[in-house]
Amino acid sequence: MSRIGKKSIKIPETINLTIENQKIYVKGNHGVLEKTFLKSVSFQRITNELFVNRNNDTKSSRSYHGLASILIQNMIQGVEKKFFKILVAEGVGYKFQVDNNKLMLNMGFTHPIEFLIPLDLTIKLESPTRLSISGIDKEKVGLLASKIRSIRPPEPYKGKGIMYEKEKIIRKAGKTGK
Repeated sequence: MSRIGKKSIKIPETINLTIENQKIYVKGNHGVLEKTFLKSVSFQRITNELFVNRNNDTKSSRSYHGLASILIQNMIQGVEKKFFKILVAEGVGYKFQVDNNKLMLNMGFTHPIEFLIPLDLTIKLESPTRLSISGIDKEKVGLLASKIRSIRPPEPYKGKGIMYEKEKIIRKAGKTGK
């Protein structure tokens, strides 16, 4: 049995969680999230705890059991307090700019790269080289951060590029002269 899946999920008093068939709605201070789950799991709510149960014992339902539990915990955590990712641009001339609904990246290319900011995510510039992405959906925050990072991933020789805040870049030795 899944060790994560068999743990109960604590529901705080400030969170409103409703279950309709295989769809779960979570409402909190920062917004509302909904997610539809497969029929291989069922849900049982007892006061302020939610239990995720498997309906059968196939390999796919065993793996989905723990996943469903973690997804619900992330939904609860997201509407209670938002998820954050901080990106840092290292390099000469590398910077971020925000114009209305667009994020402009100057990353050493001949032209700036534009990203449309999704409506459910907020992007805040802490400085021209630090960017904070926040939102209630952990998947969307991480996906946008990885798309931005993929424009100019950090390179191992000088450490230039876009990286997560506490990411450690393993440096390589350069060429040695004679």
